[in-house]
Amino acid sequence: MDNPKQSKTQMKSKKQKPDRGWGTLWNPNFGAFAALLILYVANAVFTPRFATVSNTLNMLLQVSTTMLVAVGMTFVIASRGIDLTVGSTMALVSVIVALLIKYGMTVAILFALSAALLVGFINGFLISRLKLDALITTLAALILWRGIAQVIGDGKLVPFVNPTFEALGKGYLGSIPIQVVIAAVAIAGAFFCIRSTLFGRYIVAVGGNEEAARLAGIRAERVKYIVYIISALLAGVAGLVETARLGMGDPSKVGVNAEFDAIAAVVVGGTPFSGGRANVLGTVVGALLMQVISTSFNMLLIPFTWSLVLKSVIILFAIFLQRPREV
Repeated sequence: MDNPKQSKTQMKSKKQKPDRGWGTLWNPNFGAFAALLILYVANAVFTPRFATVSNTLNMLLQVSTTMLVAVGMTFVIASRGIDLTVGSTMALVSVIVALLIKYGMTVAILFALSAALLVGFINGFLISRLKLDALITTLAALILWRGIAQVIGDGKLVPFVNPTFEALGKGYLGSIPIQVVIAAVAIAGAFFCIRSTLFGRYIVAVGGNEEAARLAGIRAERVKYIVYIISALLAGVAGLVETARLGMGDPSKVGVNAEFDAIAAVVVGGTPFSGGRANVLGTVVGALLMQVISTSFNMLLIPFTWSLVLKSVIILFAIFLQRPREV
């Protein structure tokens, strides 16, 4: 006859080891990378001129601003938040720097990035201090800041001529585009922060269990403030790079859908919406994966809308595998 205590222990141990099924196939560290590698190799074989150095550099150029925004979004989502204002922040920075560049590049950049920091500060205040829902708050702010950018720019393109500033988006450091170097520096800094600093651990702790983090002495409100400021600042840098590349400020089109591209990169890269984990390198791989899809569809003359369908399927699949499982 079975021992009742032993049976209870066995049942308890079984509950602690749920079957993860297909989720084990999408390991946060390897799933997105494997998908990227397969897609790249397949395109190298079947898509003419895909695996050339020039095309690879072109893809890095196109994805660098997305990476900047996505790195900031990684911090926010890891803390169990969301930031939909990043695209509008890019637009606001774009029009401000274009209007003020005549007073000098330093002045223009300082004012533009100060505006980005203001966006992040207000987001942090509303979400961490007033306890407003992050999704609704940043959705409203998305509309607000895009509208302010259009009002400041009078709804028009703002052209300028400043070769030094334009080098941010068009120049090269040796054979590497400067905007790719900027993105690489941001990625390295974010990776170091998450893996090697107390603040990185605080972000993960707050995202995993905010109440427990508070009991452990972590100031959760301050952490949330900082992650939204970081997200806004990196979106501001992305706005500067995009404006320099275009050679004009565009309050209507700069940063359009940037928030969705960034969220897609973060989620596909292995940082879950439930928070408690930050995978910066996974975010980079996720952004590259989305860019490879767009580029390959374009080179194969497949309508762009089909690439959106495939991206949506990949995002849903990643979210499905990251969902909480019953024990």
